[in-house]
Amino acid sequence: MEAIKFLREKYKITPPDQSMYDAVKANWDGVAKPLDGLGWFEHVISQIGAIEDSTNVCISKRAVIVMCADNGIVREGISQSGQEVTLAVAQSMGRRESSVCRMASASHTDVIPVDIGIAASCKIDGVLDEKIACGTRNFAKEPAMTEKETLDAIDTGVRLVKQCKENGYQILATGEMGIGNTTTSSAVTAALLHRLASETAGRGAGLNDKGLSRKKQVIQEAIDRYDLYKADAFTVLQTVGGFDIAGLTGVFIGGAMYHVPIVLDGLISGAAALLAKRIIPGTEHFMIASHLGKEPAAKAILKEIGIKPVIHGDLALGEGTGAVMVFSLLDLAMSVYNGRTDFSRLEMAPYERLS
Repeated sequence: MEAIKFLREKYKITPPDQSMYDAVKANWDGVAKPLDGLGWFEHVISQIGAIEDSTNVCISKRAVIVMCADNGIVREGISQSGQEVTLAVAQSMGRRESSVCRMASASHTDVIPVDIGIAASCKIDGVLDEKIACGTRNFAKEPAMTEKETLDAIDTGVRLVKQCKENGYQILATGEMGIGNTTTSSAVTAALLHRLASETAGRGAGLNDKGLSRKKQVIQEAIDRYDLYKADAFTVLQTVGGFDIAGLTGVFIGGAMYHVPIVLDGLISGAAALLAKRIIPGTEHFMIASHLGKEPAAKAILKEIGIKPVIHGDLALGEGTGAVMVFSLLDLAMSVYNGRTDFSRLEMAPYERLS
């Protein structure tokens, strides 16, 4: 608990303005359409207005922060691919050729790939160098990170949000790349939600039955060995998490500190969002869930945080692709909000909310 106390003292947050949320929602009610006709999109845009403290909601300048890191747990045979894939995909991001880069280009979103812990000593062109170490340790043998490494990774995420805010970014998406990180995130989720590994671990990038069984075994054994059902959130992160998850935890905390809405992607960023909420309560008010991923733990994470996904598309690509995808949908909703055709223009009486 000492680390959590330190983080709560270091990172102070203030809640979004509820009156501004109400003002944006009132603007929605003045648009010539059925009340709540755009459903959850009206809530999300009202939430963004409360975070920005303005009824003139703006999300035109946006970016996806993609934390890239390797995980020592891959030595336990829990992944179909080797660690070399993390470097290869990060290099592809540096060239702006990866899946998330293609989608980001189409949705007018900048990509900020970050090497926070790739198991390679080389510098990667086009990738921000924030390396804490060359991958984490194998948590089947020892805790994945030291306390200092975990704190440094969290601080990196907070600092990147600050820099983005200073550079005029109005909304940020979260992404990640790292072989083995569905294992780390499933372990984190199982520990935080007091679930069995069999309830949270999925096939990731394509494990067969034998691989999935091994993955569940490794996670459950670690939870039992380190007594993680009784541990605080920071200890869980340090013990079975990863640099990417810790960095994203910092991004969510930074969003709350600097009043920048942060969009979740799938399982890995969801685990980071849950950690952020547990470490610093209130951060969840700055989070937007893009989609409900197909990994088993995804639904439980969003329910625990208390947020609803916009997309139900059975997505599992990672990299922040689902988070970037939702920007295009928000743009469509924003076109209605900004246009604000009122009822008088249609020569009809406004709809009224019934008590």
